[in-house]
Amino acid sequence: MNNKPVFLNRSFSEWFSSLPVLALLLLTLVIGTGEMLHGQLLRMGERMFGDPTTNVQYFMLRADPVRPACDPNKDIDAAVQAKLNAPVSDDPLDMLFADAVQDPEAIRSSLEAAKALCVEKNDIYERVVNHITPELKAFRAVETGFFGIFKFGTENRSLILLVMFAIAAITTTLSVHHINLRPPKTQRDFFVYNTAMVIANSILAFTSWYYYNKVLLASGIPVDKPLVNYIFIGLFSVLAIISAVRVVRPPKDAPAGGSFGMSLLTIPLFAFMAMSSASVFFAEQHWAGIAIYLGQLLEFSGIFLNLALYIWAGMLLKQTRVVTLFLDIVRPWKLSPEALTWVILLAAAIPTAYTGASGIFVIAAGAIVYKEVYLAGGRRQMALAAAAMSGSMGVVLRPCLLIVLIAALNKQVTTNELYGWGVGVFMITSTLFLLFAMLVKEDSTGRERAVFSTALRESARALVPVSPYIVITLLVVYGYKYLLDAQLDEFTAPVMLPVIMLFIVIFDKIRREPKAQAVQVNPEAERRLSLEQAVRFATNETIGHIGALIMLMALSVSVGGVIEHSGIMESVPADLGNIWLALTILMFMMVFVGMVMDPFGAVILVSATVAPIAYSNGINPVHFWMIVLAAFELGYLSPPVALNQLLTRMVVGEEEMDAADAEVRHKSFYYRYERWILPVIVMFSGLLIVVYGGHLLVEHGQEWQASLNAMLQSLFG
Repeated sequence: MNNKPVFLNRSFSEWFSSLPVLALLLLTLVIGTGEMLHGQLLRMGERMFGDPTTNVQYFMLRADPVRPACDPNKDIDAAVQAKLNAPVSDDPLDMLFADAVQDPEAIRSSLEAAKALCVEKNDIYERVVNHITPELKAFRAVETGFFGIFKFGTENRSLILLVMFAIAAITTTLSVHHINLRPPKTQRDFFVYNTAMVIANSILAFTSWYYYNKVLLASGIPVDKPLVNYIFIGLFSVLAIISAVRVVRPPKDAPAGGSFGMSLLTIPLFAFMAMSSASVFFAEQHWAGIAIYLGQLLEFSGIFLNLALYIWAGMLLKQTRVVTLFLDIVRPWKLSPEALTWVILLAAAIPTAYTGASGIFVIAAGAIVYKEVYLAGGRRQMALAAAAMSGSMGVVLRPCLLIVLIAALNKQVTTNELYGWGVGVFMITSTLFLLFAMLVKEDSTGRERAVFSTALRESARALVPVSPYIVITLLVVYGYKYLLDAQLDEFTAPVMLPVIMLFIVIFDKIRREPKAQAVQVNPEAERRLSLEQAVRFATNETIGHIGALIMLMALSVSVGGVIEHSGIMESVPADLGNIWLALTILMFMMVFVGMVMDPFGAVILVSATVAPIAYSNGINPVHFWMIVLAAFELGYLSPPVALNQLLTRMVVGEEEMDAADAEVRHKSFYYRYERWILPVIVMFSGLLIVVYGGHLLVEHGQEWQASLNAMLQSLFG
């Protein structure tokens, strides 16, 4: 029973976090859509109020004109005479030209040109005034209003992000939702967890304070937006105080005891990163080091705001039946667990690409993927592997946000080139998964086989309830296309996807899913039955994930700074002498970076340090970034951190993790650790093909294409 105080059906935490973050998310949507809409309003204004016959364009009408101060009826003869009779100036500078003889014709020519320009200005003024109507004033009020909104948003993206991040980080800390290797359970766990939080946040508060007071203010240069620095200092101070209070007041329901070694695994990853970064920077008395790298969070505020929108879209997806209804199409075929998992991974690649990062889809749909694979007869360990990998294969497909960031930081590549290669990488990794899964499958004797005609009929029937969602998606996409002239691509997807999901949630709640079905599909956190509840619950979940992921990403950039500051990257020779050696070294280096850093921070680090080394060693830039992305995904699935595995544990729950371990306790090594081994084998094999096969393709692709064309020509004349 929930005894927390409520006001207007909202808890204190919802008034403090959910409503403000929802408002900021909606503001971000309005800013993004307003930017598109403003362009359309300008074009509409030109069509409605522009007048080609008088050469009046809409941009001249956006504000009331000011009458020119000059005189269009000026008497040129009198003005020339006045110039000639003007007294000599006492200014010493003017005295230098005192002996110069004034040319009356030159003066007249100058005055006539000035008069002609004045007449033209007055003519334009009169034409503009004549076109200002009440209809124009009403239209331009709307147009300039939208301009003000997206101008405000563009100028204050960093502040919007920071306020959202601060609210989310406080909420995440209060709810003990930070990402760690295992959640705290015992009194000792909570003591270690909160002590580490106190130390980490105190470090962050100190370095932020030192950077502002001892570096920025001491420089004597006016600080741009000092409020940003105040928020950083205040945020980390508040987080440290919250954790300090919880050190002395641990949860009363936590059991006593616990192993100290196991308690260390409860320390949030960002706290590990903060303390390890501080140990390096502070040892060199570089007190502002962490704060400087934290500032990169704001430099890429647009990327992180888009990430927040993607997370929100993912959480809204959880409140719908979309994934369940899609699986209803597949179930009649009674696929083996291995084949079903492969189909799910193929389908999951699309939302993964559109949500911008692998972890978001794991958070949004990982629990459903796990449940469906298990219900199809799959081993729990295999189902966990599938859930962890469900967000791994689509990061190379359009319109993944990570590739947009790579193209923005590296002028040697374009998004089209990266997405083109990404399709090939996706086909390789997905095929490898199917092959390895079939090799290790257990005996399927006695499994019921689907009858083709029956399965086809049931699948076709299952398409009917899915079709409205497809129609809604198409209506929104084409609405943006025809009304706002905006295509669904990597640049507009962060704005369009939440809008699509909001309409889908509205439709889904109008259909009124029976409560029993909602609980059956999602017993841990049933899909909310009303629209208001669904949006509120999705926003609450979004806040926790924003706080956990962005905090991790921010400190990951700091770890990247430690690596950059240490000179490890620079120790790699600019010319390794052999491209195969260079490929091998850089491959393992990128896997290591993927193990310890989040993707966005890692891309920033690699762009600045490793990419130039790769280019100087003759590695094709597009090929290099495909290696990086494949290596990162291997890193996210590999111990000791394995971020996607941690997110899977978070959404599936500790009870299922324990049940999965108990289920295979009597089996061989592979089956006991399948959730770790299968993803690593698949992604490492795919990485080897991408690294070495990709280089052969770059080197000999044109020769192979010519040989193939010649062979086809000889065969078909």
